[in-house]
Amino acid sequence: MRAVSDQIPSPPPGPTPAPSGADAGGGRYAPPPGYALAPAPVAPYGNPLRPSDSPYGVPVAGPPPAAAATLGIIAFVLSLVAAVGTSIVAAVAAYRVGLGAGRRLFDDAMVGSFDWSFLAPVRGDVLWTEIAFWTGTALGIWALVQGIIAIVKRRGRGFGIAAVVIACLGPVVFGVVVQSLLAAGLAAGTGLTG
Repeated sequence: MRAVSDQIPSPPPGPTPAPSGADAGGGRYAPPPGYALAPAPVAPYGNPLRPSDSPYGVPVAGPPPAAAATLGIIAFVLSLVAAVGTSIVAAVAAYRVGLGAGRRLFDDAMVGSFDWSFLAPVRGDVLWTEIAFWTGTALGIWALVQGIIAIVKRRGRGFGIAAVVIACLGPVVFGVVVQSLLAAGLAAGTGLTG
């Protein structure tokens, strides 16, 4: 591979023009009319050069400045609320549903008939479980999309990755927690726990 200095064109032969105008105090070479400055060289493999490495003192673009991590942080907080917060609300409501409807469900199962009216006494808790489910779904999708955007735009990339992982695991956490506490509430409501 050729060295960077081999890629820089040398100035045309002849006398160096006297500095004038903006270059008068800087001592930089001004090309004669018709010539343009050579483009700044690029180091091997796309690594940016330091400004001191560039010809004629022209600064070369370095790594992009670090962007604010706000986008990733917001996605992370949303994913936590979606996965953990709504799971807690739904789990408490599901336990109360099992506790309130357990005895009647157990009695109806022994008779052989099944009627959804056994949920009437606990309809408020059933509604809270459903509200928590749909709120968690909406917040989880929002966190997932915003986390992906944070990863791509490098604005809170670590928080964005965590948000995507938590948002993907959120439905599993929700289902396991709600099912477990509903079963515990049913067991307590039917009196099977001793």
